[in-house]
Amino acid sequence: MEHPNCRILIKIAAVLLLGLTSGCATITRGTNDTLVVETDPPGAEVKLSNGMVGETPATFKLPRKESVIVKLRKADYEPVEVNVRPQISGGGGAGMAGNLLFGGVVGAAVDAGSGAMNDLRPNPVSVRLRRLDGRHGAGDMDAAEARLERLKAMRRKGVISESEYRQGRAEVLGGI
Repeated sequence: MEHPNCRILIKIAAVLLLGLTSGCATITRGTNDTLVVETDPPGAEVKLSNGMVGETPATFKLPRKESVIVKLRKADYEPVEVNVRPQISGGGGAGMAGNLLFGGVVGAAVDAGSGAMNDLRPNPVSVRLRRLDGRHGAGDMDAAEARLERLKAMRRKGVISESEYRQGRAEVLGGI
């Protein structure tokens, strides 16, 4: 005959074991994060302060606990630098709370030391590059084309005169 307290102890041990393993951010999230770097227009050179390089769009596997400076360069565009830092994430904070709640001091120390409770921010790094010569990028070209089409339609419908059309066209093309 089985002792009645034995079942209770087995259930408590199972719950504690489950809580300790599921609350550990190092196990559930890992110590690395994937940093995504995007630019408009694409094709910019990416150099990270840790020595990693690439071309946008790019992804980098980085430790969750380390800050990095992202340097972006593209011919005819202003260079840009973005600081990426670790910040406690919702999932990492929950893992840490699970560690503390269930008495996992060792797990809490591991998560804090490994950075597993962090996410890299900002992520993704999305930058719209500005041209050095004051001209606009591809998105602005699309907007200019749309404005020219509207001007043509207004001229065809007689809403504006030929001279107003030429003046508006010069303004649009002068801004590109």
